[in-house]
Amino acid sequence: MARNTFWKGYLRLSLVTAAVTVSPATTESGKVRFHVLNRTTNNRVESRYIDSVTHKRVAEKDQVKGFPKEDGDYVLIEDDEIEALGLESTRTIDIDTFVKADEIDWIWYDKPHFLAPGDKVGAEAFAVIREAMVREGVVGIARLVLYRRERAVLLAPSGKGMILWTLHYGEEMREPVAQLETGSKEAKREATSLEKLFDKDKGSWSASLVQDPVQKRIKSFLKTREKDAAPKKAKSAAKSGPKTSGNVINIMDALKKSLKEEKRST
Repeated sequence: MARNTFWKGYLRLSLVTAAVTVSPATTESGKVRFHVLNRTTNNRVESRYIDSVTHKRVAEKDQVKGFPKEDGDYVLIEDDEIEALGLESTRTIDIDTFVKADEIDWIWYDKPHFLAPGDKVGAEAFAVIREAMVREGVVGIARLVLYRRERAVLLAPSGKGMILWTLHYGEEMREPVAQLETGSKEAKREATSLEKLFDKDKGSWSASLVQDPVQKRIKSFLKTREKDAAPKKAKSAAKSGPKTSGNVINIMDALKKSLKEEKRST
C-alpha cells in the first residue's frame, strides 16, 4: 500500500540540505469503526455545535477559540493569530542539537513517522546526515509544525531512512510514581531464579505479538451477524412488508460470551 505523504520540506544541518517527505508510520485504517444511528429511522446522527445558552446552531464562520479568564469572560483568538506565533519556516527541519540515543527515556516518545528523501538530488545529502548520526550513535532534536501545532521532534536513523518521532512536551508529563525499595538480597536471589524462566520463554520479535485480538473478534462477529441478518430481513419483508423491531443483541454481551467460550476451550 502506498504511504500517505502529508508533509514535504527540507532537512537542514549546517550547510547540508536535503529535500524530505514525512509520512505516518502507523495507521488505523484496519480498525473497525461504527456510525451512530437513529434507532427509529436507521439514519446516521450528525454532530453539530450549538450555543450553550440559546441552544441554536452556530455557523462555522461564527466559531472562534476563547481562553477563559478568572472573571468568567474569554480572551478571543483567531486561527491565523495562533499560526503567526509558530515557527517562521514551517517547511524546514533544522536540527538544533544531537544527543545520545540512550539518554532519552521511551516515555517521551509520542508518534512515529517515516522520514525519507524527497528526490534523487537530496538523497545523497540525506544519506550523509543519517550515516554521520549512525557513526556517532546520536539522534537529532528539532522542531516542526505537524497537525497544526509546533512540535519537538526526534530524528533517529533506521535502515536506509530515518524515523521522525514527535515528542511529548514537558508540561504533558506527570511526575513518576514513587517506587518501593527493591534491592534486598532476597529480591536478588528471586531475580536470579526468574532469569531461567526468561531464557526458557525467550523468543523473537514479531508483529503478531501485538495484534489486537478484540478487533479480530469484532470483525468475525460482524461477518457472522451480516450473514445471519440477510436472509432474516428478506423473509421478514416477504411476510409483513414494513420493517418491524425485534430483539436486539448487544454487541458487548456477544463479545463477552465469545470470550467466555474461548476460555473454556483452552
